[in-house]
This record gives sequence, C-alpha cells and structure tokens, in this order.
Amino acid sequence: MAKTFVFSSESVGEGHPDKVADLISDSVLDACLAQDRTSRVACETLVKSNVVVLAGEITTRAKISYDAVVRAAIREIGYVNNDDGFHADCVFINNYLTRQSPDIAQGVDAKKARGKKTAEQGAGDQGLMFGYACNETPELMPTPIMFAHRLGRRLTQLRKSGKVAWLRPDAKSQVSVRYEDDKPVSVENVVISTQHTADVSHDEIESYLIEHVIRKVIPTRLLTTKTQFLINPTGRFVIGGPQGDSGLTGRKIIVDTYGGWGRHGGGAFSGKDPSKVDRSAAYMCRWVAKNIVASGLADIVELQVAYAIGYPDPVSVYVDTMGTGKVADEKIAKAVTKVFGFKPADIVAQLNLLRPIYCQTTNYGHFGKAGLPWEQTNKIAALREAAK
Repeated sequence: MAKTFVFSSESVGEGHPDKVADLISDSVLDACLAQDRTSRVACETLVKSNVVVLAGEITTRAKISYDAVVRAAIREIGYVNNDDGFHADCVFINNYLTRQSPDIAQGVDAKKARGKKTAEQGAGDQGLMFGYACNETPELMPTPIMFAHRLGRRLTQLRKSGKVAWLRPDAKSQVSVRYEDDKPVSVENVVISTQHTADVSHDEIESYLIEHVIRKVIPTRLLTTKTQFLINPTGRFVIGGPQGDSGLTGRKIIVDTYGGWGRHGGGAFSGKDPSKVDRSAAYMCRWVAKNIVASGLADIVELQVAYAIGYPDPVSVYVDTMGTGKVADEKIAKAVTKVFGFKPADIVAQLNLLRPIYCQTTNYGHFGKAGLPWEQTNKIAALREAAK
C-alpha cells in the first residue's frame, strides 16, 4: 500500500510585519559589516502602527545613521503609499541599542580570559542548530516551502513592477502537497492572502492571482481538478503591515528554514552577526547537508550540531539520513567532521561570512537561494573520498 500524506508549508511577503522587522535588523547588520568586519551585532526590531523600536547590543567602529538605515529598508519593502499608516518617511524611530556585554565578548574573542578554557574564539551562545537537504527539488529543498516562497516572490515582482496597482506589501502564501511513497504527486490547496487597495473587488483579486501567480508558479502536472484555491479567504485585506499587526525580529523561523519539514533548534537568524552560532552554524549545517545529498551519499539528510558558550568545538555532531544513506550514518558523520570545520572561526572563514550579505537572506527563506555561500556544492569530491 502506498504511503500517502499531505504536508503544508507557508511563506510570508516582504511587507509582513515580522519580515519588516527582520529586514530592518539585517539592514543594520549589513551597514555595520560594510564599514567594520569585526562588528558584533545583535539587533532586534519591533514595528507597530507608525513606530519602529530598535533594541539589542552592537559593538562596532562603523559610523551609522540608524534612522537612515531603517527608512531605507522600509522604502525598499514598498511602504511609501499615501494610504500607508506605516510609511518610510513618517515612522517614529526609538533606538535602545547598547554595546555588547563584556562577559559575552570575552567568550567570543580569540584571546585568553579568566575562567575561559581556551584562547580560541568561542561560540557566542549555547544552543543546537539543524541543517536539512533532500533531493525533491533542484535546490535540494522540500517541495512545499519552495512553492510557498515562489508564490510570495512572484507577488512581490508583480507589485514592484507596477503592473498591478492594487497590490500592497503585506502578504502570505501556503501550499499543501500530497505525497505518495515519499514523492510529491499533487498540490491539494494553495492559500494566498495579500493586502490590497480598497477599490479592487475580491473577484478581481481572486481571478488574477489564480491565473498570474499560482498557475505561473506551480507546474500544471501538480494541479488537479480537486486542487483548492483559497484567495484572501476573509474577503478583505486592506489594513495590513505594521498598521494591522505588530512585527518582531525572529518570529518567522520556520518560514526562514525548511517550512516545518526539518527540525529547528529555536534560534532566529536576522540581525545577528556570524559570531552568533544560532545563525552561522545553521548556515553551516545546511551547507554540509546539501553537499551530502549532492554527493549521492544520501537522498535525505538532517544534521545537528550543538555548542557551549565560549567554547570553540561543537559538543556534538549528529547525522541522520532517515534510512536513505548509501553508506552508514556513522561513516558519513566521520567524513563530515574530516571535511568541514565546525569551530565558529572556521565556519566564518569557510563561508566568508564577515561581509554585508544578510539582506539577501531575509525574505523567502535563508536556504535554497543561488549565490549564497552555504548553497555551494563544492565539497562533493572530498566527501565521497572521506566516506570510502
């Protein structure tokens, strides 16, 4: 009997309140790194109504106008219309950023300190991070989250092109995929909620998004006569963005990763420099997982690493191929630790992370995007050799 189930993943648009907060935090990070590669940044953002609140800890030699960075990020998203309650030129900005705690800094710094076990750069915090890859899609990502991201990206392209005047920045998408024998065979339903101007009818929104977004993104072979399209299911979505709901940095961690398919350690990414293993080690795990699948050592793999604050070596490295490994998981794990370096300083060096690349990651997932260093499959030969 075929194993049949339906799995759903969601994505959110650039104008979703949480993503507004994420982009502001990542914009602050990029601005710091552009001037000072040694910047330590942990920037949290809250948005609501016409207010932006910055909080966290930043130690940097960079000279930055935080107000200018915030307004530029909001303008890039598209909150510049006269009917926007949250507007790039009109928001009130409250800045509560301070310097990084010296107690944390001494654990991260590559030098001796009283009570610190080594003089190496240590992890910025304790925690566990996961990476995942599978051979379902060209990006080696799960199908539902990739479709959800593509729908959101398509909406944004149409809005920013000016072709659809009634589209506004806040949006969500969700895709439910039916699997048989662990293979995606059809799309059960698609949900899109998009903010819009008050003068457009629901019928126009529905017909346009089905024809020009859904059918342009999802392959015809996966759409059946039973596929359900749920477009703006409440019937109206005029008030959106931070005017309609508050937003916080790091509140979309499943959207940012694998859409619920792979496990998540709980740490968020945006606004954090790569000394924070919440971010850099999760990127590392994705790089390793993707190379394992790309090398043919497994069809599916999940990797977990864990760290102690101030200590350089991971306290554990775990590989699970979920029964799809071509060699034993233990052998793959040994190959992984031979080919890749998991110390925080090694991660930063291998992936060249001390540069302003983080605004590229904010929207439509941190994984599955060409051009990001953790999406390279450049360790295939080394892994195959080490796993012999």
